[in-house]
Amino acid sequence: MTEPNVSTQSTESSIENPYARDRVCYDADSHLMPEHDFLQKHADPKYRDRLRIAGGENGGKGFADFFDKTVRDARERMADPERTRELEDNVIASAKGWAAHGAIDGVERSRTLDLLGFKGQLVFSTFAGQFIRRSDRELMYAGTRAHSRAMVDFCSSDSRLMPVAMIPLNHPEDAIAELSAALELGCKAIQVPSDAPGGDNKGFAPSHRDLEPFWAMLAEARIPMVLHIGGGHLAPPAYHRNGDPRVTDWLGGGENLRGKDFPALHHSPANFLTAMILDGIFDQFPALRCGVIELGASWVPGLLHNLDAAFRSFRKTEPRLQALSMLPSDFVRRQIGFTPFPFEDIGWMAEQAGHELFLFSSDYPHPEGGRNPIKRFEDSFNQAGTAQADREKFYSENFCGLFGI
Repeated sequence: MTEPNVSTQSTESSIENPYARDRVCYDADSHLMPEHDFLQKHADPKYRDRLRIAGGENGGKGFADFFDKTVRDARERMADPERTRELEDNVIASAKGWAAHGAIDGVERSRTLDLLGFKGQLVFSTFAGQFIRRSDRELMYAGTRAHSRAMVDFCSSDSRLMPVAMIPLNHPEDAIAELSAALELGCKAIQVPSDAPGGDNKGFAPSHRDLEPFWAMLAEARIPMVLHIGGGHLAPPAYHRNGDPRVTDWLGGGENLRGKDFPALHHSPANFLTAMILDGIFDQFPALRCGVIELGASWVPGLLHNLDAAFRSFRKTEPRLQALSMLPSDFVRRQIGFTPFPFEDIGWMAEQAGHELFLFSSDYPHPEGGRNPIKRFEDSFNQAGTAQADREKFYSENFCGLFGI
């Protein structure tokens, strides 16, 4: 495994009563909140003017002004010890977004981890992935490399912060080159879109033969791939056109989940995983690991059943199914982990599908993670009568297995 070429500080927390208390806890989903030039600052010079993270390919003044103001407000708070202490009194339940403790600054984020009491934390970006859908191939992968650099830079002050790269698979040769670069930089997980590379009409499966070197490289490096919300399409827009005014999302804004999105949230990752499992990629590369992050998990028991049903029903006529060394559900249990939302019933899911499949996540500092996710998960575990040993799998052991810790 390639180690990041960065300095790290102590991972020992001096906080007497962190949020996690005495629970060993690894966080499979957190985010940084970027400035509008997040990608520009880390891009090769020839691409900088085209890699602003909002407002279209050439950027937009309105978005830039918004980002500048929110970041300026956050830095003013950081310079005010009293306001910062107010956030630190209950960091998980205080401000969210750019205003949150450790949202925009990696050094302060290290202090945030002390306050949360998490032993490690995957860090994803926010609003910075537009490059994965660029029509310009060169710009797509210029954005990929700038993003990897930016993520490693944010996480460089503390080895507990685990940067996540983002690599589109549309052009396998370029994807392989950017994977090599991301591993060399020290990225700890690789996010790939869950939609078919290249789109439904002219695209191809993630299990295509041309991508086998990509999966082989990840398996050899023992670095997981991850799927994440935003990497695939939600419910088609037509289903929201019901003759009424468009509703706001569940957080009161306009860009997140709505009621009709949530039941369909798993469609894209389920298609991705089905191709990877039934076409034998997880069989071919048993060291390959996958995290399915912020995509819900109530659908996992049904996925296990349907994969095995497809295997039994169609293997007579499909050579790749005939070549599988075990049931498709066994590959899921061996190599894949899922993060539930705090409002989902983790106790029931684990009873149905197995305690080895699920991972704790906070989504910090995004509001979707709630203001006390551990309590909500514990309430579900208590109702199900879940043993303490199985709870430890959820909070730490499954994450450590996925990441080779």
